[in-house]
Amino acid sequence: MIPLSLEIAALVTNGRLNVVDDHSRHITGPLVFDSREITPGSLFCCLKGKTLDGHDFAAQAVAAGAVAVLADRPVGAPALVVPDVLIAMSQIATRVADAYAGTVIGLTGSAGKTSTKDLLKSILELDGPTVATPRSFNNELGFPVTVSRVETDSRYLLLEMGARGLGHIDSLCDVARPSIATVLGVGSAHIGEFSSREVIADAKAEIVRALPAHGIAVLNGDDPLVLGMAGDTEATVITFGFGEDCDVRAEQVGVQHDGRPHFVLVHGGTRRRIDLRVHGRHNVLNALAAAATAIAAGIPADRIAQGLRDAEISSGGRMEVTTRADGVTVINDAFNASPESVVAALVALGDIAGPTRRKVAILGEMAELGDEADAWHDKVAEHVVRLGPAEVIGIGRTHMDRMLTAMTAAGLTASKADQSVPLVEEIQRVLRPGDVVLIKGANSLGLEAVARELATASAI
Repeated sequence: MIPLSLEIAALVTNGRLNVVDDHSRHITGPLVFDSREITPGSLFCCLKGKTLDGHDFAAQAVAAGAVAVLADRPVGAPALVVPDVLIAMSQIATRVADAYAGTVIGLTGSAGKTSTKDLLKSILELDGPTVATPRSFNNELGFPVTVSRVETDSRYLLLEMGARGLGHIDSLCDVARPSIATVLGVGSAHIGEFSSREVIADAKAEIVRALPAHGIAVLNGDDPLVLGMAGDTEATVITFGFGEDCDVRAEQVGVQHDGRPHFVLVHGGTRRRIDLRVHGRHNVLNALAAAATAIAAGIPADRIAQGLRDAEISSGGRMEVTTRADGVTVINDAFNASPESVVAALVALGDIAGPTRRKVAILGEMAELGDEADAWHDKVAEHVVRLGPAEVIGIGRTHMDRMLTAMTAAGLTASKADQSVPLVEEIQRVLRPGDVVLIKGANSLGLEAVARELATASAI
């Protein structure tokens, strides 16, 4: 963290210091809301959860090295007492961002944000010290934590921005305003909360509208709703995609026998073959977005190519592929599910399995699709039928029942998860040595833990 005195922190949060002997003492570590992640000089934020209250861990946090805690009441330990802890976190992060002289990059989109962030981080780190959003810390809670991790010598601050409503990205940009903003696409994720793709586009466009005139907007040139955002800013626009009119595009896209994609990266007069280490041909578009953003940051082409070739998806639950001793390959793509990401994962399942290996799909219902939920689940069911997996196990209620009925009618072996036995045990029963199994579903179903257990399960 760029050092900030407790006295100044109190000033920017309209707070007061309690049980603090030295008001000039500096916060030198990041904001932390998990007492297990305390580092020397950090500021522990006492948030209230469903079952735990951070205020109860204040003394423990200070003993572990926190300079003080951020609290809404005195806690008997050095504290900055504020009216609202969550708001104060953003106020402190804003002060840190104002003191930061490096490049702030904002990234949003309906799908692929975290994977693209990981790919882009791989490139940026070759060019200089980089702070990037960990995991999916892209909301009002995780965002200020990420910003607080930036240091004086950080060259890049890469910020993933999520939205569940209009104004959400605006509020994040008020904390740390990007000079480069990348929009991946407008899909159906959270459409139940936004009511339409056009409203989703309006929410995503907030990141583009936040750009200064000297900034750069990096837009998906294949998505009309994203390309239309060029009219929302005076900033320079760079487009990426597969279309011939895109500034940064992919040609000769293919997939290796193990499901890893390759393509030729084209920009201006340069052409470079890129073999990705990550799985899933949908990651070609994410790689293009990362490359275009790096170009906007002025990074040389050779460094961009090397960063893409070396990149891995470090955030769990996204095309995390593991092959067990019995030859079973587990695809853990269970972090979350939208119709577009489920279809992409099914394509990856087919690519990884190839023409000879059995395909097994463990699919959970998709959430937050509103009135269109039935239609989206029907469309995904059609893709499953075209893929033709040997076995399908579904998790969910109303919508999954519809999907399984459609699959069974098409001749697939499809059944609902048996609630009387552990899911991993049920999956193990249908697997054969050498199978490829995909785990995919809404985050609320907890399938990521199932996928991890399955990946380490004993051989059949």
